[in-house]
Amino acid sequence: MIHFSNLSALHRENGFPPPENPLFSIYRCDKTCTIGDRAFTSDFYMIGFKKLKAGVIKYGRTAYDHQNGSMSFMSPRQIIQMKGLEFEEDGFLMFIHEDFINGHVLHSDIKRYTFFDYEVDEALHLSPKEEEIIWDLYKKIEIEYYNNQDEYSRNIILAHIGSILQYAQRFYKRQFIHRTNIAGKTVSKFNAILAEYFNGGLLHDKGLPSVNYMAEQLHLSPRYLSDLLKQETGKTAIELIHISLISEAKNLLKSADQSVAEIAYNLGFENPPYFSRLFRKEVGMSPNQFKRQASGI
Repeated sequence: MIHFSNLSALHRENGFPPPENPLFSIYRCDKTCTIGDRAFTSDFYMIGFKKLKAGVIKYGRTAYDHQNGSMSFMSPRQIIQMKGLEFEEDGFLMFIHEDFINGHVLHSDIKRYTFFDYEVDEALHLSPKEEEIIWDLYKKIEIEYYNNQDEYSRNIILAHIGSILQYAQRFYKRQFIHRTNIAGKTVSKFNAILAEYFNGGLLHDKGLPSVNYMAEQLHLSPRYLSDLLKQETGKTAIELIHISLISEAKNLLKSADQSVAEIAYNLGFENPPYFSRLFRKEVGMSPNQFKRQASGI
């Protein structure tokens, strides 16, 4: 598998014109796009917009085939493959080397945009009005990119990229709401899987379910699941797992004739002190205090 550590190599490999900046480049796809017929990784963040007519994009574990207007956000060192792409309309690709954002506020901000870790089939679908906003920002970047870049160019380009990411965050929130209305409450499915896990004795056998496990059961990426649940409940996936776990722990502390350590082991904790710390954080008192209070001691 090829790895691109610099933009010049990526452009050369795919027959693009040389980049105007060694750390940042854009490429407008006019109905077709030849990038990545073989799988590759890179040191770049990638932002893409396309209305796919034919071809397959693979990002991470998931293939994305024949879907309409969307944006994808890809982080460095992810496996990417784009085969035989044909677009219904123009699209664009944007490549941002990690070094391009060093020393800029975007260096920390970009890590908070969890959609860079979504699977490609969780891409952002835009309404016509939203498309106009994104294209307007892209064209401002395009003007700056080809306009004899000077000491102001980087900050201006990064400001527009920052705006694209903020709009994407807003549009994803809209998509989460729309998706919930169509597909039903994800939290209900999430809780049902948790209940089945607890009732099936898997806590004792396998320990606390991970966010990755829950995401696999729901056929979502971990990041997308947490963000979707946050939209629906105000809690992330791990917070909801902990809430269910503490509810089960309270029941056992009230009813089971077992020590706190035994209950911790039965709940899948190999380290009882960790269970006690988590319980105190969620309930405001230690398991022993809760058990004594429940017993009226």
